Amino acid sequence: MAKAVDKKFCWEIKNFSSLNSERCHSVPVVIGDCKWRLVAFPKGYKADYLSLYLEVADFKSLPSGWRRYVKFRACIVNQLSQELSVQQETQRWFDQNAPGWGFENMLLLTELNAKDGGFLVNGQVMIVAEVEFLEVIGTLDESEKTQEVAQQVKEIIQPNDLINKTQEVAQQVKESIDVNGFQVLPSQVESVRRIFKKHPDIAVGFQVKNQHLRKTFMNFLVNVIETMCQSLQELSNEDLVEVDIALTYLKDAGFKVDWLEKKLDHVKEKKEKEQSGLIILQGIEQQLHELMHKCEKKKSEVLSVGAPLKFDDVV
Repeated sequence: MAKAVDKKFCWEIKNFSSLNSERCHSVPVVIGDCKWRLVAFPKGYKADYLSLYLEVADFKSLPSGWRRYVKFRACIVNQLSQELSVQQETQRWFDQNAPGWGFENMLLLTELNAKDGGFLVNGQVMIVAEVEFLEVIGTLDESEKTQEVAQQVKEIIQPNDLINKTQEVAQQVKESIDVNGFQVLPSQVESVRRIFKKHPDIAVGFQVKNQHLRKTFMNFLVNVIETMCQSLQELSNEDLVEVDIALTYLKDAGFKVDWLEKKLDHVKEKKEKEQSGLIILQGIEQQLHELMHKCEKKKSEVLSVGAPLKFDDVV
């Protein structure tokens, strides 16, 4: 039995309403020693619901007799209110004969496509999946496992905007300074020192020795914090979901980021209040516009009634 692994990832389906295919799937994500992906049926599968499944993308490469007992949680994110997000959960055995499981009736298509419903915003649907290994049978040997871990780091790092930003900065600035055993960019020295001053045990569980990876993870952490420092107007729901996923990666690497998770919850609450306030404000503005229109119309009527009679009107 291998060590349990817990991972969360996000799938953004763009131009959802324009999809013509019966099914579509996400880019595979490495979790544990195999690759997983989400499979969706945009038009429904035998029903008027969005159907969503979790699938082992590379099951043919796994050793004979492999089995994975997995807790799978899927969430269709409501981009206007987190409380309205739809979530389902299941526990299943995945194996050679059944490499995919999921939810046939995830969300009614009418509800998904409803205008101002919050699930389809700017043509995009956002899905967050969480996979937890409860039992693992049949694993790769050590050499294959090492290659998979290297590939996992590569796939986690490259697609993520936050880490792409880090790599671009690292290429531009070759000089680095040591702060608590981490080589960091000169522009980030003060930020990293402040992190360790307030949270001295943040990296106690981080066991990576490779200096390049240590530098990458620290730059990643700093950029996550900088992202959370943006104004609510700049932060989208998509950004907040990505930060949530980024914190999961940092926790899995050994960083203590519970304080950041609390801060993120606070930012999410503020973002939700902002969005609710904007909706109310738009309603008030619409009512005000209609009231002004009625006022102008009534004013014209009153002025026309009060106008003096002409000579011909009297005679």
